[in-house]
Amino acid sequence: MTKPEILAPAGDMPSFLAALAAGADAVYLGLKHFSARMQADNFSTTELSRMVNLANQENRRIYVAFNTVIKQNELPAAGRLIARLARDVHPHGLIVQDPGMLDVIRQTGYEGITALSTLANLTHPAALAAAADLGARRVILPRELSIDEIRSIAASCPDGLELEMFIHGALCWCVSGRCYWSSYMGGKSGLRGRCVQPCRRMYAQQSRKGRFFSCLDFSLDVLARTLCDIPHLACWKIEGRKKGPHYVYHAVTAYRILRDEGDDPQARKEAVRILEMALGRQSTRAKFLPQHAAEPTNPDLQTSSGLAVGKIKADGEGRVAIRPYIDLIPGDYLRIGYEDEDWHATIPVTRRTPKAGTLVLKTAKHKTPGSGTPVFLIDRREPDLMRVLGTWRKKLESQPSREASPIEFSLHMPRAIRSRKAPDIIVRSVLPTGTETRRRRGSITGIWLTPKSVRSVSRTVAPDMSWWLPPVIWPDEEDLWRRILREASMIGARNFVCNAPWQARLFDSVRDARLTAGPFCNICNAMAIAELQKMGFTAVFASPELNAENFLALPKCSPLPLGMLLSGFWPMGISRHTPTGIRDNEPFKSPKGEVFWTRRYGKNTWIYPGWPIDLSAHREELENAGYSFFARFEEMPPASLPQAKRPGLFNWNGDLL
Repeated sequence: MTKPEILAPAGDMPSFLAALAAGADAVYLGLKHFSARMQADNFSTTELSRMVNLANQENRRIYVAFNTVIKQNELPAAGRLIARLARDVHPHGLIVQDPGMLDVIRQTGYEGITALSTLANLTHPAALAAAADLGARRVILPRELSIDEIRSIAASCPDGLELEMFIHGALCWCVSGRCYWSSYMGGKSGLRGRCVQPCRRMYAQQSRKGRFFSCLDFSLDVLARTLCDIPHLACWKIEGRKKGPHYVYHAVTAYRILRDEGDDPQARKEAVRILEMALGRQSTRAKFLPQHAAEPTNPDLQTSSGLAVGKIKADGEGRVAIRPYIDLIPGDYLRIGYEDEDWHATIPVTRRTPKAGTLVLKTAKHKTPGSGTPVFLIDRREPDLMRVLGTWRKKLESQPSREASPIEFSLHMPRAIRSRKAPDIIVRSVLPTGTETRRRRGSITGIWLTPKSVRSVSRTVAPDMSWWLPPVIWPDEEDLWRRILREASMIGARNFVCNAPWQARLFDSVRDARLTAGPFCNICNAMAIAELQKMGFTAVFASPELNAENFLALPKCSPLPLGMLLSGFWPMGISRHTPTGIRDNEPFKSPKGEVFWTRRYGKNTWIYPGWPIDLSAHREELENAGYSFFARFEEMPPASLPQAKRPGLFNWNGDLL
């Protein structure tokens, strides 16, 4: 078997150099725009051209993360940027989330690898064939899979398609591409690289408080060797584009040892020791081992990264200090407290402080921590590492670069159609008795598709209903869903809403199915809609994340009839995990008093805000803009849910950062 490449993160230049110095086969990074880690420093195309030259000289590869959803008005700029990469930089791969970018890449003539991000939510075997049909050459797998599920997916992988998977780094509680939490709470979308990690906050349900949704780090460590014989699995990926060079160097070194020398017990032991030095969070293997699956959270622990090095001691005169447990050196970076605490801060160490010595910390007056507040080492620039990086920096500086220059490139846009008026869809989780015979004027009934819902609907009304597939289908559920779809077809069901584009491949043996791309497909531009049209979709829901300007502009460009979610409880996120310590169908609160609740559907937990979306007041404006149909989610909230105190406008008045 060919050895999998070790793919390292780089959010800044020192981390890029650390990845090369540690022996990474490839590095993934972002540009100043269109990256799912916009909080990282990221790179200009001029810098990147020099970095690609160095990578070529060293027989390494660079993949550029272009993995955000793209708004309609951003398409020209996105096209020009990819065209400039194709003309001037020649990176070895592009990582995309938005299906519309696949056509943009084709139009630019870019010839490297095109990879579909884990944010694109390819979670079951049939999805791989759909990705290959659209021209993808690599798929990045979700982090919630077990080793058995990874093998199952690999066994179905088409020839010519590679698989990539995360082996180390931060975990999200929600499934990638199915988290709207940060966007809901202030317009900073995780699908746009702006996540502010509200899942890491302290929450409370009745008298219990905890970080119920704050995950430990994922780390396969010695178990990574079990992946070496899986066909099509071409890449081991390390998460961490917001991490420093110390983390990158140690993580890459450890996994290179495990890949190349993992049969040697002493080498495995050394690799684990090196990983422990990387300054990450406490680790978990989550669901990787099906017989030892674990929830990735421990609500009673802090889950911030770093090594505890001391506790704050106040001297009563406004100064704060620590007596560190280890030697601290200039260039070390410390974090005071946890991210959700008022006095949280990060500060550099400017002078050497021996173990048990005294280091006075300069903190802002309005962020003075109390005695006993823990302090963590989150990055360090040890002299030996800095000397190594200095050598690699000289190699980089010797490379030629190509200055950014204007480029003439125009996208061929799909042809827009006029809207066609269609009935509203009233989407329910459960059909109350008699609902199927009562139809509201101007509406049709939508139902979340389950074995029970199929068997509770008669042949007389099934053809007129809208049948909604779940937002996530896991590998061991695919055969079940194929059977459910066949059953639905046998009773006359024809109108289906897929909540991932790749679910279209489940209909290969279903006759006369009319497919609509649901709101969970995260569609924001006409190029993405055109790609779905190629897959057989006849209508599309716009992403609920859009703001008013984006909503109103999209129908004028759409090649398919366009709909949107008008009202109802829209989830902030969907997870394969069960939150430890949180009871379903009971309200819980954030530190700011915001109310939420969870509900379990199948194998997934849906987390809802305590206030529904309601854009009904803008319906006429949306119809005039060209929307053809609307959906209303009729989800029954917990009886104890307090009355909402905030409007359900989502990002309507925002800017969707």
